[in-house]
Amino acid sequence: MYAAVVESFDRSPRYTTFQEPEPQEGELLVQVQASALSNLVKGQASGKHYSKKAAIPFIPGNDGVGLLPDGRRVYFLSPRAPFGAMAEWSVVPAERMIPLPESITDMDAAALANPGMATWGALIGRARFEKGEAVLVNGATGVAGQQAIQAAKFLGARLVIATGRDSSQLERLKELGADEVISLEQGDDALEQSFRRVLQKGGVNVVLDYLWGRSAGLILKAAAGHGELNGEPRVRFIQIGSISGDSIPFAAGALRSSGVELLGSGLGSLPIERIMDSLRIMYASADAAGLKINVDAVPLREVETHWDKMQSGRRLVFVP
Repeated sequence: MYAAVVESFDRSPRYTTFQEPEPQEGELLVQVQASALSNLVKGQASGKHYSKKAAIPFIPGNDGVGLLPDGRRVYFLSPRAPFGAMAEWSVVPAERMIPLPESITDMDAAALANPGMATWGALIGRARFEKGEAVLVNGATGVAGQQAIQAAKFLGARLVIATGRDSSQLERLKELGADEVISLEQGDDALEQSFRRVLQKGGVNVVLDYLWGRSAGLILKAAAGHGELNGEPRVRFIQIGSISGDSIPFAAGALRSSGVELLGSGLGSLPIERIMDSLRIMYASADAAGLKINVDAVPLREVETHWDKMQSGRRLVFVP
């Protein structure tokens, strides 16, 4: 069969032939219809992601959409290595599949999944979000951040605050449900005051952080208290992405003096069963929640050409 194949961590996958998979006990053969390119997939293909990699050569792709031998259309997660999703065929344990509603296209279903894990999984699985709470989305102009706004609103958030750098993109976030936006293009003092204001005024209950780095550090600094005898408000800070840096200066007193609970959401932070549960909710709610995503469909044979052409706010999806 033809597939994108990682032959070296130092270069893009190559479109070439690879052995066809044979399902083992408990697995199903899947004819792949769409597989999205994400930072997770790129990180695994470059050998830089913390999750376990297959030995070279292997097929990249952590998930996708495909057809089963009986014709059912499913979303599938975590194929058995070395058979990733970016191929004509893959093999996946039966319990890692979700039947898809007819109303969603292959491309949209594939594109929504990775940001869905970073939003619905983070909100439901890690934050244990409750209806009526307020959410701050740090880094909301990307694909996951945009979906986080929609998911929070659909799940009943009373207030959603979004941050980002691009002022024109920030204003568009209000169309997705953001009640307030904060530009990250401010000096440290001004940005910290902006965060302190919304933490106090809005009573933010959950922070979904897709950036880490400077802005995350300032949110945590703004959340620090002053020894309030009645206790500071509880804030679940969920760390999801780190495109602004892998480390931040962080004073221990910021945790001791506040109600901040610092958690992470990613592979390893949730068992796969709870990830699948979150994705089932997402797919079942896709129409009602009005989930929108900008998709660029590209033939898999052009994988080398498009591998490094990911755009912020869009999702590239490989199709047969």
